[in-house]
Order: sequence, then structure tokens, then C-alpha cells
Amino acid sequence: MSAPEDASFLQEAIELAVENVESGLGGPFAALVVEDESVLAEGTNRVTTVQDPTAHAEITAIRAACKERGDFELNGCTLYSTCEPCPMCLGAIYWAGLDRVVYAATHTDATEAGFDDEHIYQEIDKAPDERRIPMEQRLKEEAHRPFEAWRNYDDRVEY
Repeated sequence: MSAPEDASFLQEAIELAVENVESGLGGPFAALVVEDESVLAEGTNRVTTVQDPTAHAEITAIRAACKERGDFELNGCTLYSTCEPCPMCLGAIYWAGLDRVVYAATHTDATEAGFDDEHIYQEIDKAPDERRIPMEQRLKEEAHRPFEAWRNYDDRVEY
């Protein structure tokens, strides 16, 4: 897409984020999933209103787009977000197979507004046993069984 089209979709997401805040429905984040130059789905931050820490704008937009498309993959689509995606949303973007992401504010801008995810970036780089939330592996010998079942399941859908 061209820079003016990107700016138009991004402006639409920004307006949606402002409406989300002013209506009391959630935080100052919104996202659009666009396919073939039209909005396939939109999402806004709903973390505090639905009591779900995963209800970020990008996640809600991806969920809605997948439902609309009837598929768990969003190849051929662009995500427009009012802010640089956090680590959780970044993971969802890669799992969904989006073609590109266009965002407005940086994660530094979000930090200055009180939304700090830097500690998550730092935790990702640490070994599991060095993370702030203790993580321990158990049943290592049994751990392969679900993967073996998956490999032997003839009707699996690869992803």
C-alpha cells in the first residue's frame, strides 16, 4: 500500500482508540486488520473492561479477523496499530502470518504514558530459571507424549 493509504488506515485506528478511551470501554489502543484495501476487522483494548490481560487491541483485531475470514491465518493482510506491538501481540502477529504491520506510537511512547512492557522484553532474554516468575521443567521424560500424539494424528492441521 502507499504511504497515504497507510496514513488513512492508521488515522482510523487512532480515532478508534480515542473513542475507546472517551467511551470508557478500555485503554488508548486500537488496531485494524486490512485485506485488499478494506478493513476486515478492528479491535480495541479491553483489558480492564473484560478483565482479560490478553485483550489488547491487536489481539482483539486478530481474533475478529480470523473469525471473519474463517481461518487462523491472516496472510495477505496488514495490521494497523496505534502503538508498536508488545511482545504478546508481536507473537500473535507472527502466529497469524500477517504480511506487515504499520504502527503510530513506539513502545517508548507507551512507557511514557504508563504502559511499560520493557520488563517483558528483558524476561524473554533470560533463561527460564532466571526469570522473575519462577519457571521449572518437570516430567521431562513424559513431555514428548503430546508431540508424539500430534505427529501420529492423521487429521492434524499444520500451523
